[in-house]
Amino acid sequence: MEYNTTRNHLIMKEYGRNIQKMVEYLVTIEDADERQRNAMAVIELMGTLNPHLRNVEDFRHKLWDHIFNISNFELDVESPYPKPTLEKLRAKPDRLPYPKKYPKNRHFGKNLELIINKATQEENPDKKEGFVQTVANYMKLAYTNWHKESVHDDAIRAELLAISENQLDYQPGSSSSVSSASNFGSNTNAGGDQFRSNKRKNFQQNKFKGGSNSNKNNNNKHNNKYKNRNK
Repeated sequence: MEYNTTRNHLIMKEYGRNIQKMVEYLVTIEDADERQRNAMAVIELMGTLNPHLRNVEDFRHKLWDHIFNISNFELDVESPYPKPTLEKLRAKPDRLPYPKKYPKNRHFGKNLELIINKATQEENPDKKEGFVQTVANYMKLAYTNWHKESVHDDAIRAELLAISENQLDYQPGSSSSVSSASNFGSNTNAGGDQFRSNKRKNFQQNKFKGGSNSNKNNNNKHNNKYKNRNK
């Protein structure tokens, strides 16, 4: 009996031992035309055994790269794609340029630091005020991620002054967003009151109509009973 420990190394396990034996046999074929024809047949078989590769872009290119890899790059056939090399396969990727700078306030993140730097350079007072309100609201949101209780506006104002080196002064309740939010809340309450009043009126009208209909039905039953008794 033949064990796997006595066999050669299986290069690509997803294709199995039989495909590797076929590719090894292709290398031993001396006739170039016959070797090319058998290589095309093995490529079709590899695509059939791995149908998920059909959803991958340039899947036939991958199949040709795989067959060269299985043969240890010893297969001499004509490929419609550039033949890969062992050096290219084992080449190490370039190192990624990781950022060397670290934010001063890591609990807020680097993006908030960039926004604060942009807000300090803003010359338009309205836009600068909008930046300040947005940054302060985000600082409140970030605070609630680490604490269960809400943060006071004076603490946000003091911390923002410290981060921006006294260039951004947060004034709670002075922005237009707060007024618009209060207007939205008042409009919502007004709309809710109007909806409830209309619903109450419709309920009373339907109840009155239902009561009148029930009275009419009772009167009709009483009249019919009286007529039958007289007969």
